Amino acid sequence: MAHIRVRFTSLVALSVGLALTAVGCGNDSSDDDTGGRPKGGPTVVVTTTWEGAFAKAAGAENITVIVPSSVQHAPDYDPKPSDLAAVAGADFVLYAPFEPYAKKIKDAAGSKAELVEVGLDNDADKVTAEVTRLAAVFGTQPAGAAWNTAFRAEYDTLRKGLEGTWPSGRAPTVVAQVFSVWAAKMAGAEVRGTYGPEAVTASQLSDLAKKEPALVLDNAHMTTGKVLPESGARQIEIVNYPGKDLDLLPVYRDAASALRKAMTGA
Repeated sequence: MAHIRVRFTSLVALSVGLALTAVGCGNDSSDDDTGGRPKGGPTVVVTTTWEGAFAKAAGAENITVIVPSSVQHAPDYDPKPSDLAAVAGADFVLYAPFEPYAKKIKDAAGSKAELVEVGLDNDADKVTAEVTRLAAVFGTQPAGAAWNTAFRAEYDTLRKGLEGTWPSGRAPTVVAQVFSVWAAKMAGAEVRGTYGPEAVTASQLSDLAKKEPALVLDNAHMTTGKVLPESGARQIEIVNYPGKDLDLLPVYRDAASALRKAMTGA
């Protein structure tokens, strides 16, 4: 991942806010055999809805998201004192390696939570593997396995539906931003080139144009506008982050809908 500059406010000041918040919460675990945690599994704090969706799929129920879903580029978010309060009571904190503030949040809050790095990639095989791994971490293996089964059924339905809309019965040719390749794979497309996450150079654009793709699958969260404006390729913005409901399946359904429209010329 490219280096990302993150604006991080004073953690000393935030720690003061945490102390005040913790006093106000009055969470005393001495009479609670759950250790002060809500019943129904571990308490999980996630940096974004993307990690949150993975946690939910793995069987976690007590999930707090730090970065609001309205934030288009999560690494630009400035954590608040309330974020530290949430981390302080967590069993697990989930983050992605390109979100450098996660460990700083945990350390500033003095949390004993286990910091878990999540491989954020919506490639179907990687998703099921990551859900299985997280379920083992949480101790929620049956829930994770059940979700994987339902996900695979949904994914296969979407994949077969997209293959049925191939123009002239042939797989479409695409170039894709690296975090949108999963959508091309779901469509059964022929990936002729990739770009990003770093800024695309003029030389790279020239090379991509020579691939003569029918479609360009851009990353809606890191878009720089029209990628190949002179090529005639139809550009689709692929969304990776789930909404507030932390449901990963609509991400696939929405991508399939956009791909279907592009391939049928709708």
